[in-house]
Amino acid sequence: MKYLIIFTSLLFFSLVASAQKFGVVDTEKILSEMKEYKTVQEEIDKISIEEQKKIEKMYGELDSLNHTYQREEILLTEEMKTKRRAEINKKHKQIKTYQRKIFGFEGLIFLKRQELIAPVQNKVFTAVEKVAKKHKLQFVFDKSGDLSLIYANPVHDYTDYVLEELDLGDPTDTSDNKRTKVK
Repeated sequence: MKYLIIFTSLLFFSLVASAQKFGVVDTEKILSEMKEYKTVQEEIDKISIEEQKKIEKMYGELDSLNHTYQREEILLTEEMKTKRRAEINKKHKQIKTYQRKIFGFEGLIFLKRQELIAPVQNKVFTAVEKVAKKHKLQFVFDKSGDLSLIYANPVHDYTDYVLEELDLGDPTDTSDNKRTKVK
């Protein structure tokens, strides 16, 4: 009797465990299909390029100061040399500080990216949640992120359904990943 209870319990838990459904989506693919994401990326790239040009200009001015100092170094007193080197070092530190303020962790570009991409990501996550509920999925993994998949059966890839939910694609289109619609 004891073995029958254990066997029944194991059978029940294995059936429950095997009933779990999961799916994978490729958020990189989804984002690349979204016009909002492309617009945000273009805006961030534009800001990055503008700021990089400012920094390059600052470095050009610093180089000019260095060249002027090197040309005039022979004619300067020790006190004047010290003062000029201090100016050059101060300018260099200002540029580095500005560069970190723009491109560093929690700098302008980082914060702008978070601000602009968050609504797009929320839209994707909402669509993923709807697809998961519609297809009774227990887990959905992002195969484009840190999750390393050695093999993913295409029948479990719900990327196209999320694209359809966002009105960006047709889940029955087999041109990209050669899958059929899962019911």
